[in-house]
Amino acid sequence: MRALMIRGPEDVGIETVPEPSRAPGEALLRVRRVGLCGSDLNSYRGRNPLVTFPRIPGHEIAGTIVEIDANQFGLAVGIDVTLSPYTSCGHCTACRNGRANACRNNQTLGVQRDGALTEYIAVPIEKLYAASLTLEELCLVEPLTVGCHAVARAGVAAGDTVAIFGCGGVGLGAVAAAAFRGATTVALDIDDSKLAIARDAGAEHTVHTLRQNPADILAELTGGHGPDVVIEAIGLPQTFRAAVELVAFTGRVVYIGYAKEPVAYETRLFVQKELDIRGARNALPEDFRQVIRMLEQHRFPVHAAITTIAPLQQAPELLKAWSADPRRFTKIMIALDAAGSEAGA
Repeated sequence: MRALMIRGPEDVGIETVPEPSRAPGEALLRVRRVGLCGSDLNSYRGRNPLVTFPRIPGHEIAGTIVEIDANQFGLAVGIDVTLSPYTSCGHCTACRNGRANACRNNQTLGVQRDGALTEYIAVPIEKLYAASLTLEELCLVEPLTVGCHAVARAGVAAGDTVAIFGCGGVGLGAVAAAAFRGATTVALDIDDSKLAIARDAGAEHTVHTLRQNPADILAELTGGHGPDVVIEAIGLPQTFRAAVELVAFTGRVVYIGYAKEPVAYETRLFVQKELDIRGARNALPEDFRQVIRMLEQHRFPVHAAITTIAPLQQAPELLKAWSADPRRFTKIMIALDAAGSEAGA
């Protein structure tokens, strides 16, 4: 069967690999859609320290069950599903604390182990989620859960004001999840098109940070107090610092992005404001269920968020184009069952 293979930094192509064999407790899926993630881009560039080569990328999945044993989840051949791409050991501190999303020994599809950019994949049945969604919606569930989990980590509730730095796929998930919980949501980015999608995803206010002063606007929106929650979904030192500087006293800061270099803080603000500063990694089953509910209620602009849908044979060139001009794309989706089509510019 065909698969997209990253052989090394900036070396990618379509190769033939063996078909998977299904073990007891697993389902065999025909892969239908795979979304490309920022981690896939970093893998292609050779900047993902968790990846060894060669590697098949891909962990944002919509597939159709083609083989499965009798199970307690009501899953059967022919049902379309998405899945959680993470593993958990069950023994580390995170697992024992009920937070398997942060398992010390996690292996994510397409990162520490081969992923889903191939025609068939075998996965544990308990990792599957079925829903009344289109293939494109199913494929968006996992990336949206990462932002949803950050919102849960912040304890966002109705009445909160939440500022989100970054309107890529993960940041848009946080925007939509915060709005879904009834918060006043403010999206910050440097890209007008992404800010427009954020408005459709539920942001009541948007800030173009190259043309507008975030501190002034957030102060105006909150009567000078600052937002109750700031979520950082970019990974830049300046936005890491801005989160602490702009959040309200006794506020909550959640980091999803990885800063690529050390970040220098004025740590006085940690204490003076008595902040809760948290990380957010991957997602839990309840995050998957919430995102599915959100999509079933049409609370996310699915088609606006997908830049391109293309067949597998175009994936190598799309990775190269994305690497050359990251701002051109919000979400690239690979269709392994059809010719694919351009969904946007």
